[in-house]
Amino acid sequence: MPRFAANLTMLFTELPFLDRFAAAAKAGFKQVEYLFPYDYEAKDLRWHLDVNNLTQVLFNLPSGDWAAGDRGIAADPARVEEFRDGVHRAVDYARRLGVTRLNCLAGKLVPGQTEADAFDMLAANVVYAADVLRRDDIELVVEAINRYDIPDFVVCRTSQVMALLDAIGRSNVSMQYDVYHAQRQEGEIAATLAANIKRIGHVQIADNPGRHQPGTGEINFPFIFSELDRLGYDGYVGLEYVPTPDTLASLGWIKDMGYSL
Repeated sequence: MPRFAANLTMLFTELPFLDRFAAAAKAGFKQVEYLFPYDYEAKDLRWHLDVNNLTQVLFNLPSGDWAAGDRGIAADPARVEEFRDGVHRAVDYARRLGVTRLNCLAGKLVPGQTEADAFDMLAANVVYAADVLRRDDIELVVEAINRYDIPDFVVCRTSQVMALLDAIGRSNVSMQYDVYHAQRQEGEIAATLAANIKRIGHVQIADNPGRHQPGTGEINFPFIFSELDRLGYDGYVGLEYVPTPDTLASLGWIKDMGYSL
């Protein structure tokens, strides 16, 4: 059965961020994830995890100026030092929060950059991050994001991430497979999972269209979850969706599909 993690960047957004931990625990979650911890002191985040008996399973490496439109900097040759500094900052937070898996967002092609050059830059930065993270037994995942939502995102298909894993040869790097992004960009979810499950370290979900909770769109989530079980996936499933009409109402699909928190 899937182990669901509440994504606190997307869920319970009617509450201030730090109050979302208690709301997730009250709703029954035992695991949480979110995009970035860096606006908060690690000790404060740790307190909210501990007091609510929550485990944090994931957050992202620093990914540039999010408000200004950055969606990762790992493929930008002008920001290598910023990327490397961010890796060390992320490791410090991970140690304090007990997080053993971090996500790397490749970012968008920079003006004049070819896809081949972006791939090479991404590979070099992922190697650096993987080697730093290995010292603390932290795994790195790399996510493909569809180019309808984020045009020019460097890695948008599963095959690109798999090629990256082949190129870098680091055992502590795998893929973050986001079902929503995969459905938008390439489809073939079940076949792709079957072909690549041994190199998928984390799964996130949202339905399509709309990026809302399972049951609101075209994706057959009971089948996808049964496939994950059949294939032996034992990681977490992050609920990274836009809830409608609100978070608590959106969680009804879990019971309706025969699952629990």
